[in-house]
Amino acid sequence: MGKKRAFFKEALKSMKTSGSFIPSSKYLVKRIVKNIDFEKSNVIIEFGPGNGIITKEILNRLNPNAILLSFEINENFYKNIKQIDHKQLIVLNVSAEDVQVEIEKRGFKKVDAVISSLPLSLLPKELSNSIIKKSHIILKDKGQFVQFQYSVNFLKQFKSIFENKVKLEFEPLNFPPAFVYICKK
Repeated sequence: MGKKRAFFKEALKSMKTSGSFIPSSKYLVKRIVKNIDFEKSNVIIEFGPGNGIITKEILNRLNPNAILLSFEINENFYKNIKQIDHKQLIVLNVSAEDVQVEIEKRGFKKVDAVISSLPLSLLPKELSNSIIKKSHIILKDKGQFVQFQYSVNFLKQFKSIFENKVKLEFEPLNFPPAFVYICKK
């Protein structure tokens, strides 16, 4: 079965955690990762890697001393991401809400960037707010939180947590078209 068809099938079964029926386009992926300074980043977090299209792009750009911690709660997507054989990738079958505990287990206090594909609008408000706040806490000064969504409904929330250091970009070459929030600590 093709990768897009497999993604579609899994997304149908778990819409609350996948948020989309179609994988992100290469244009959206490039727009998401272009805002990260990979040369200076040593620890990058990814929430909701899904089929791994963004994961693979991050791994292609990582500096040789950096690591990528990917958080995926969907069991089938988790198994899929675990198949990526890369020494800098650590895949966790853990909720993004536990990010602080998980990085501390690995000896880190702060991270350089968080890249999120979580369907925040489908999550309970308390959970999405907790994930955003915890991401802000674990970011180094000038660290970036990059999130894509299909609406601008979270702009006010991001601005309140990231003290108005939020930029919004639009990617029309994705189905559906997507908004990318770039939040700087």
